[in-house]
Amino acid sequence: MKEKISRLLRSVHLLQFNFLATRVSRLPDSSTMEADKLTLVQSGNVKKWACFKCPGGCGEVINLSLNPKQRPRWQISEDFWLRPTIHPSVHQKNKCGCHFWIKSGKVHWCKDGRPMHSMKD
Repeated sequence: MKEKISRLLRSVHLLQFNFLATRVSRLPDSSTMEADKLTLVQSGNVKKWACFKCPGGCGEVINLSLNPKQRPRWQISEDFWLRPTIHPSVHQKNKCGCHFWIKSGKVHWCKDGRPMHSMKD
C-alpha cells in the first residue's frame, strides 16, 4: 500500500525517487527485476543484500553485500516512503564505469561517474 502511495505521489511530482525498496527473503531473479526497485534481501531482521539494476543504463544487476562481517559491505536505510539510502557510494568496475550515491531513493552521480545512457533524474 505504501509503495502505491509513493508512486502516486511521484506521478503528481510531490515525491521524488529513482528507487523504492521492497523486502524479500531470497535473492531475486535478475530477469524479473524492475529498473526502479531496490530489492532488500533479509532473513528475519538481518539485512543480507541490496539488489537493483544499474542506473547507468548497462542493465547489469548490482548485488551489494550488507553483511557486516564481509568486505566490501554497504549499509542501507529507508525512509517512511520506502526510499532507500545506501552508504558508501557504488562504483561499477565494468565498462559502464558509473559511480553514484543513492540518497532518499535518488541517484546522485559522482563527478565523472555518470555514463551517457543513465536513468533520468
